[in-house]
Amino acid sequence: MKIIAVGRNYAEHIKELNNEQPDDPVIFTKPETAVLRDNEPFYYPDFSQDIHHEVEILVRISKVGKNIDEKFAHKYYDEIGIGIDFTARDIQSKLKAKGLPWDLAKGFNGSAPISKFVPKSEFPDLQNLNFRLDVNGETRQQGNTELMLFKIDYLIAFVSRYITLQQGDILFTGTPKGVGPVKVGDTLTAYLEDRKMLDFAVK
Repeated sequence: MKIIAVGRNYAEHIKELNNEQPDDPVIFTKPETAVLRDNEPFYYPDFSQDIHHEVEILVRISKVGKNIDEKFAHKYYDEIGIGIDFTARDIQSKLKAKGLPWDLAKGFNGSAPISKFVPKSEFPDLQNLNFRLDVNGETRQQGNTELMLFKIDYLIAFVSRYITLQQGDILFTGTPKGVGPVKVGDTLTAYLEDRKMLDFAVK
């Protein structure tokens, strides 16, 4: 299982970080050791003082695919979920300033809490999904998949040109505006429509 993630896929988030809007999807990966399941707590690492939350819709790949045509991409996933792309913003800023990869800022242990997955058939339109993240009961991020710059099926087709997708792979599809720091003692709760999907503590 591998995690393939998409950066800069919501215009308002691009603006809040003063980034340029990309012509193509910005792709990065996280190792399997980044995954946190079953609402396990996130332990704040000692190498960063600025860990940010980024809530995202997840897609789980259901079969092997390579060079997938966009019109057939929907056949390669049956389930969706929600997750957090934790980012060590201080480390990322240093790496970006030097033109270096973001791996250490994005792929550290525990940096990818994920929910259980639910059938996509339970939602009438995957490109009109509301989702949000609350921190200590206060809504920090709110988004709708309609606002994606690159839609889910396009992302699957695009990635599969370069990287063969395998059953069980997880695609993080990008975060809306409102990213910000977490601290020890926080409780993060993520919702897909009005379903509570994640509820875990920062320790």
